[in-house]
Amino acid sequence: MNTISAEQFKSLAAQFGTPLYVYDTAYITAQYEKLTTAFAKTDTRFFYACKALTNINILKHIKSLGCNIDCSSINEVKMGLLAGFEPRNILYTSNGIHFSEIEEAQSLGVNINIDSLSNLEKFGQKYGHSYPVGIRLRPNIMAGGNIKISTGHDKSKFGIPATQVDEILAMVDKDDLFIQHLHIHTGSDLKDVAVFVKGIEVLFDLIPHFKELSSIDLGGGFKVPYKDGDAETDIPLLAQKVQEAFDNHPNPNGKPLQVWFEPGKFLVSGAGYLLAGVNVLKETAATSFVGLNTGFNHLIRPMFYDAYHKIENISNAGAPEKEYSIVGNICETDTFAWDRSIATVREGDLLVFHNAGAYGFEMSSNFNSRFKPAEVMLKNGQAILIRKRDVWEDLVRNQVIR
Repeated sequence: MNTISAEQFKSLAAQFGTPLYVYDTAYITAQYEKLTTAFAKTDTRFFYACKALTNINILKHIKSLGCNIDCSSINEVKMGLLAGFEPRNILYTSNGIHFSEIEEAQSLGVNINIDSLSNLEKFGQKYGHSYPVGIRLRPNIMAGGNIKISTGHDKSKFGIPATQVDEILAMVDKDDLFIQHLHIHTGSDLKDVAVFVKGIEVLFDLIPHFKELSSIDLGGGFKVPYKDGDAETDIPLLAQKVQEAFDNHPNPNGKPLQVWFEPGKFLVSGAGYLLAGVNVLKETAATSFVGLNTGFNHLIRPMFYDAYHKIENISNAGAPEKEYSIVGNICETDTFAWDRSIATVREGDLLVFHNAGAYGFEMSSNFNSRFKPAEVMLKNGQAILIRKRDVWEDLVRNQVIR
């Protein structure tokens, strides 16, 4: 759903310069409404997986929708608090961190998931039954669009293997742990709702062992479309299958369980665009290169995940298409697309990358001592600058020059 016209993009590029990240809040709102509409008949809470995009203004918009927030670090927790989220609406899922970070999360009063026996034991010894906590389990399910974003398989670092439930229960019994929820996340880019159902089935075998459960967390990873004709996760079907699963497996402990999800990319991927200018054209015997004024320092997903991003030449729309290798200006192999057909490119043209809202700016860097781009949010018809473009002082601010 592209709600921004070519003329709007050109105007934004002229006003704010390029490279430039642009986020359409109307898209985020529409995606969230898809979730709440589909799950309207179930007791469900959504926690935005903010690692996808943490700009404070985007977080404030997501909060205004009534969504909660899922955090992967203590600093993301603090970002959520700064954006105005109440601690009870913040979920912190730890991953291989020092126990002191969990202690800090506890002091802030947020929901906590623990993903290792080591930290679960420390938590029990310090807090016992005084503070509710969740356990992140690894269901040993291989799923996801890419091995690098598959998190539930048997070689994944994430979570405590479900096969170690006896050790978990021993700790719960020893320190009288208050286990409030169980959490699983099998991976990202999940199109098949059966993967979520399979995860639920793993949890149903464990639920009877935890008498104080109030919720189960099925993670996120909903698929979003990247190419024309791609489908996203069928959210209404997912809601139906989740409801059927719980209807067929009522909690033996008597208390209906709330279901949590952690959509990240689903909410913000399609909301974001990266605008880039064409620096040079280079013709070789093998290919025609389009050299941009950006690189994997701004959008690493194609190089890191082999991710596909639709790329449009909005300066020459309607011109005959030609195949190009679209590359960045970083001194490394830095390719956004090989042999991609787009409208004929000229030096100075403006290209638009789609699906750049998730893990775009968030994974950017100052590699090659290049500046990070500005970010602009479109809200209620207004273009609002929400992050300034780097300047020279940003590159040396924290260096200790002796």
